Amino acid sequence: MLEILYRDSDIAVVIKPVGVVSEDTEGSVPSLIRAALSVEDVYTIHRLDREVGGVMVYALTKRAASELSRAVADNALEKIYLAVVHGVPSEPSGVYSDLLFKDSKKNKSYVVTRERKGVRRAELSYETLCTKAERSLVRIKLHTGRSHQIRVQFSSRKMPLVGDRKYGSDEKCNIALFSHILSFPYRGKTLTFSASPSGDVWDDMM
Repeated sequence: MLEILYRDSDIAVVIKPVGVVSEDTEGSVPSLIRAALSVEDVYTIHRLDREVGGVMVYALTKRAASELSRAVADNALEKIYLAVVHGVPSEPSGVYSDLLFKDSKKNKSYVVTRERKGVRRAELSYETLCTKAERSLVRIKLHTGRSHQIRVQFSSRKMPLVGDRKYGSDEKCNIALFSHILSFPYRGKTLTFSASPSGDVWDDMM
């Protein structure tokens, strides 16, 4: 079942379920949108990892896809995430800026120390909302959109996301990362949508 937060003739804002692919393949979010809204065209504007859920926007027309794609290119599509990490950040809030390299064969990103082919700058800001039992709930704003960015930037500082066994967690649960707030310019104004995660890991922290 796909939860739809908003729709009109040009866009649909939905809550992507954990475990469902965000890009257009069989059984993906676009497929669910087509079935739920009885539309033919669904355009993917941004992406979330399969293991991550939360708020996403999709275009239903080429015009809207072009407008939203420009917003992404202009860094005007603002994404706020919630995450539960192992450990406690050294400062209650701050900015992480790193160079990331993605190994496509392993589908894994790494923090590296020098520029070279395939390396891209990654930056995010965070705020620690609470800490309990050596875990922290953090609110994160992405300033760049790199593959696995939040996961690898926190893991590189010895704070892997709870449940993220690819990047160092030993917890056998879903990755504790959620697309919490999404804002973007649309038809001359800014639209903002939000949702909150649920589940044992989240309920313990919120």
